[in-house]
Amino acid sequence: MSITYRKGGILSDLQQEKFEIEVYGYTIIKNVLTEDLASEMRDVLIHLDQQHGTDHRHLGTARHIANLPTYDPIFFQTIDHSKVLPLIEHFMGLDIILGSLNARIVRPNDPIQHLHGDIPQPLIKKSAEFPVMMNTVWMLDEFTPEIGATRIVPGSHKSGYAQTPEGIEIKNIQTAIAPVGSVLIFNGQCWHGGGANTSDRARHALFGHYRNGSWMRFQCDPHHRFKPEWLNLLTDRQKKLLRMENGIESKIAADFYE
Repeated sequence: MSITYRKGGILSDLQQEKFEIEVYGYTIIKNVLTEDLASEMRDVLIHLDQQHGTDHRHLGTARHIANLPTYDPIFFQTIDHSKVLPLIEHFMGLDIILGSLNARIVRPNDPIQHLHGDIPQPLIKKSAEFPVMMNTVWMLDEFTPEIGATRIVPGSHKSGYAQTPEGIEIKNIQTAIAPVGSVLIFNGQCWHGGGANTSDRARHALFGHYRNGSWMRFQCDPHHRFKPEWLNLLTDRQKKLLRMENGIESKIAADFYE
């Protein structure tokens, strides 16, 4: 996983992104989705929220839609996107699964989400190498401080703490400001949290996270409710990430079934 840099050389975009994830724990890639595609996904989310959305109160308040691959094929393309997955694979290797692909909608007046990491303390590592989990945030709206853009603490993936220590003031917090269609990629050990939405419109984002595949279960089982006629729409890599190489006949162990 180590990256070698030549003194005086100019980094490619991919080298720059790898460097930022290794050192800061995160990077932002712009123009992953076109504005039209992001808008189409946002419209689908708004419809799904009316049918399947729930009030989510994990360290904050927002609307939440779980297990998006079971609801609409439009989201399949995020699973193995050529601008995103190679970065995940660089740090985690090829033996990974898509732990879940969910959505979080931060409404006007929703407060900040408290800073947190996504990996439990027993699995925390004190280095950036071979993370247990990595997360992606797909920005279906322009991310600004006013709309509640994700906040993240650079370097916190190397702290050894799953959560922010009690009584400690966290001063170096960055806001993921980026145009619509951008993707924030970060080590799951990074402390992060949604911002407060002080604007007059909702903030829509997809959250796709990847787990070590050989022994991890899903957060949300994509086999649950997956339509058989959609199986042929998946690429071979998507099937592997969803553990669907052999079909969808049986449930696979997951953290929960919604």
